[in-house]
Amino acid sequence: MILDDDKAAHVLKAVQGRAIYPIAALALATGMRRGEIAGLRWCDIDLDRSELKVAQSVEVTRAGLRIKMPKTKHGRRTISLPAWMVATLRTVRRERQEQALVLGIGRVAPEAFVFGNVEGDPCHPDVITRGWIRALDALDLPRVTFHSLRHTHASQLIAAGMDVLTVSRRLGHGSPAITLNVYSHAFERKDTTAAAIIEATFSWLGTE
Repeated sequence: MILDDDKAAHVLKAVQGRAIYPIAALALATGMRRGEIAGLRWCDIDLDRSELKVAQSVEVTRAGLRIKMPKTKHGRRTISLPAWMVATLRTVRRERQEQALVLGIGRVAPEAFVFGNVEGDPCHPDVITRGWIRALDALDLPRVTFHSLRHTHASQLIAAGMDVLTVSRRLGHGSPAITLNVYSHAFERKDTTAAAIIEATFSWLGTE
């Protein structure tokens, strides 16, 4: 399921103040996968430049959690951040630092996971999913999957006229062909809009 702009804004505003909020906000702001968000470290983020690097992700295996590198060069990517997401991450970092000082741990290390625990372990991807569903249920919101936030991000970019190459790179797809295949419905809607624009531009032709 893909949320339209109004529903996406409503859901994000509804979960504000909950632990899941910065995680859901990041998914909507970047289109990152659940495992990529779990694997994000502070050293991967440059808040002054409003960008982050996807350098690794957390994978769930039978033996436990495993940190893995992106399979392709396309998976390892740099994503620009909107100002509101930068502000949200600054708040998360400040709160984590305050927590670390209270516990006597000292400063948060650059290699620390953004959404991990104080012991240095990454957040379990399933914990993200459960936290998301619990928040939706508690707020009596529609049960959309966490992964739908990634699809919503992509669809919003396409609807705004972003070219397929940029969307593909942002999502970490192996090629624009994958993006076109996954989001063909969104591009079809854009094509209909394109016809309407041309119709309006040359509407005088129908008067002759």
